[in-house]
Amino acid sequence: MGLSNVWVQTHSDGLVRADQVIGIEAHSTAGVGDTPSHWLLDVVLTTSVGSGFRDGWNVTALHRTLAQTAFPPEGAATALARLLARLDAINASGVVTLEKHGRGDADTDAFTSSAGGLRFRFAPFPTTGPDDRSDGEYL
Repeated sequence: MGLSNVWVQTHSDGLVRADQVIGIEAHSTAGVGDTPSHWLLDVVLTTSVGSGFRDGWNVTALHRTLAQTAFPPEGAATALARLLARLDAINASGVVTLEKHGRGDADTDAFTSSAGGLRFRFAPFPTTGPDDRSDGEYL
């Protein structure tokens, strides 16, 4: 994908550049103690991460959580992929945010995609005005 100017907001208020996303997946976590399990919607990044100790080091793909829900976010991975594909086709520049919504709510425009109780919404960056200089002499 050529999405170097599109960023995806993570659950912890970080941003991931969309062209670094190589996978989107939903999975459940185990409940700890008396707490119930929950579902995570993650993006998988091109960067690997390691953990462990000298005799047992594990290297895996880096996952960043986009949402945590009490129910399976069925179709949410496809909805995000669909929105990213639309943005790639128009050479977009901006941020994709995520919000929880009712499961039956429909998409409102081409910059929105939803499924499984999650809605992805694209907000383009403002265009630069005539007074905003970004040419080589200014920088």
